[in-house]
Amino acid sequence: MMDWTDRHCRHFHRLLSPHARLYTEMVNALAIRHGDRERLLGFDASEHPVALQLGGSDPVALAEAARVGEDWGYDEINLNCGCPSDRVQAGRFGACLMREPALVADCVAAMIAAVRIPVTVKCRIGVDEQDDDADLARFVSEVRTAGCKVFIVHARKAWLKGLSPKENRDVPPLNYPRVHRLRADFPDLTIVMNGGLDGVADCVAQVGLLDGVMLGRAAYHEPWILAELERALFDPGHVLPDRVDVVRSMRPYIETRLARGDTLGQITRHMLGLFQGLPGARRFRRLLSEQAHRKGSGWDVLEAALRAMEETAHAA
Repeated sequence: MMDWTDRHCRHFHRLLSPHARLYTEMVNALAIRHGDRERLLGFDASEHPVALQLGGSDPVALAEAARVGEDWGYDEINLNCGCPSDRVQAGRFGACLMREPALVADCVAAMIAAVRIPVTVKCRIGVDEQDDDADLARFVSEVRTAGCKVFIVHARKAWLKGLSPKENRDVPPLNYPRVHRLRADFPDLTIVMNGGLDGVADCVAQVGLLDGVMLGRAAYHEPWILAELERALFDPGHVLPDRVDVVRSMRPYIETRLARGDTLGQITRHMLGLFQGLPGARRFRRLLSEQAHRKGSGWDVLEAALRAMEETAHAA
C-alpha cells in the first residue's frame, strides 16, 4: 500500500505479530535504479520475514531491482499486478498487466533468474471485460510457466477506467468462490486471498479453504487484529500483549529513528488505530495527531497520549 506500509509501519506491525509476512509499499523498479536506495529499501532487521513489492513491466529493470532487493536482505520479491490507479497504469504496471500475461511471464522469468529468493505475483480476479474464471486461469497458467508458484489474489476485478482506486476497493463485488476455484484448479500453486477480510473469523474461515490470507487496510486501521491473528493462525498459545506495552516497546526504535532525522509524526501516524474501540482511544489519537508533527516532538508525546487515554478510561 503506497505511502502506508513504510518501514515504520512494518516495525510496529511486527511487534503485534511475530510470524506474519510483511510487505513493503509498491516500489517502482526504475526508482531503485536511479533513486535513494536507503529511503526506498531500508528496513529494520526486526521486520523479517519481509517482502519487497515491485512495480514495473520491463523485465530487465525488474530483474535488476529484484537482485538489489535480495542484496538488501529481503525474503521475497512480489510483482504488483493489482493496483488500478491512473498513475500506475501510465507507467504500464499494476492491474493493467493482467491484460498481458505473456509480458508478466517474461518479467517473472527474468526476476527468478536473477535471484535465489521466491518471486511471487499479486493480482486481481479480473480486469475490465476480462472477468470470468477462464481469464484468471489463463493469466495464472501463463505466469506459472515462468516459474511463479505463489499468487496473492485480490478477490475483486479492477475497472481501469471510470473508478478511482478507492472505488476499486469497494464497488466491484467480492468473488471469493472464483479464488476458491482457482485453488482447486491449480493444486500445485500457493493461493493467498486478499480483499474484504476485516475480522479474525473471516480470515480463519478462508485459511481453511486457501493457503493464506493477506490483509491491507483492515490491519492498518485496526492493527490489533494482527495480534489476534497471531494466536488464531500461528500459535494457539500466544499470549496477547498489553497494548500499552506495545506502545512502550516502540520507544527504542522511535528514539533511534528520531536521532537519524525522522519525525515523530512519520512514525506515530501508523499507530493511531491501536486502541480502536477502547475507552480513551479518541484522546490518544487526537493528542498524537495534534502534537506528533510539531518540530522537536519526542517520546514525551507518546507518554502524554497514554496518560490521557488512561485518564479517560478510568473516568468512564
